[in-house]
Amino acid sequence: MTQAENMSVMSKEMQDCVEACMNCHSLCEETMSACMQKGGQAQMQIMRALIDCAETTRMCADMMMRRSPLHADMCAMCAKACEMCAEACMSMPDDPQMMRCAEACRRCVETCRAMAGMAM
Repeated sequence: MTQAENMSVMSKEMQDCVEACMNCHSLCEETMSACMQKGGQAQMQIMRALIDCAETTRMCADMMMRRSPLHADMCAMCAKACEMCAEACMSMPDDPQMMRCAEACRRCVETCRAMAGMAM
């Protein structure tokens, strides 16, 4: 395989991580929307965590897809943001949307940690 062909082929681990990031991004966005529709005072800590996680996961997936040399560093940051978001969502254990979001965040933490330790 030539170097150009190798650069165009994404590893299974990277594909899994991109998928986990995009799934987490979608669930964070949906959860933010659900929180806003409920009205009342959404806890700012949870909303900040959701926003940080949604933005970080999107950026992380983008960086992996374009083979940025910074993707491993971004994956480490993404894992941290997802971990914080999962913890924030777990503060509302009776909310099924929050629990789905926390699960997606935990999956993203796993894949991003693995990618952060891998060379591209």
